[in-house]
Amino acid sequence: MPSTKINDAAALRQIAKEMRKDIIRSLAAAGSGHLGGSLDLADIFAVLYFHVLNHDPSDPAWDERDRLILSIGHVAPVLYTALAHAGYFPREELLTLRRLGSRLQGHPGREHGLPGIELSAGSLGQGLAVGVGLALTARMDGKKWRVYTIHGDGELQEGAVWEAAMSAAHYKLDNLTALVDRNGVQIDGATSKVMGLEPLADKWRAFGWHVITCDGHDHEDIIKAYDEAVSIKGRPSVILARTVMGKGVRSIEGDHRWHGRAPTAEEAERFIEEVDS
Repeated sequence: MPSTKINDAAALRQIAKEMRKDIIRSLAAAGSGHLGGSLDLADIFAVLYFHVLNHDPSDPAWDERDRLILSIGHVAPVLYTALAHAGYFPREELLTLRRLGSRLQGHPGREHGLPGIELSAGSLGQGLAVGVGLALTARMDGKKWRVYTIHGDGELQEGAVWEAAMSAAHYKLDNLTALVDRNGVQIDGATSKVMGLEPLADKWRAFGWHVITCDGHDHEDIIKAYDEAVSIKGRPSVILARTVMGKGVRSIEGDHRWHGRAPTAEEAERFIEEVDS
């Protein structure tokens, strides 16, 4: 049976909170991984897996499921955690992150056999093109399922993203919704210093997309943004979600140095206390 959708924002906030704690635990156990982006996307993934997506954890290959494409594969911990909380596999398996032979590798891979993985992701800039292909497939086959892609703002510095954006608008793919995690930082620092992106909304509009902005940590605002995207006809939609890297752990929020760093056991204990508070 397709998953039951949760409409209560308080319940979604609690799910995101528990997801953040599991993300911290899994990275501490692994001793490596990408913490900052995984934490800041927890609210968005809670809304996706418990409100937006039509999916069935008991039948991951259900033909009518919506497709979620994680283009920024390095934030795999948030995807794994969302899948575990949704019931695709036991939460205890999250503690095997990045271990030899684990189904939960540093980047998601379909070849590892983990249910719910739609794309083997690693190289940045590829996910939107895959999303375009899937959206075209759904249209050609007369299917009603939708395609959702997730991108980092630093990833938009990849030219392939804009080639795919142009093709999505050309084919009027209104069954495709992209979301950009607009936290303003990447591995080397602020996006404004590495390679400026603004005026970002105007760029997407110039490529023929419907642009929506939202607070990526306000569950009601995220739901509203996705609802608006579904209502748009004749063109694809992009959600520019304002987020804070490391959200939930105040001592590291906005610090790009936590882009690809895992907490020690002692740090993890303190970070979980911060999430709880």
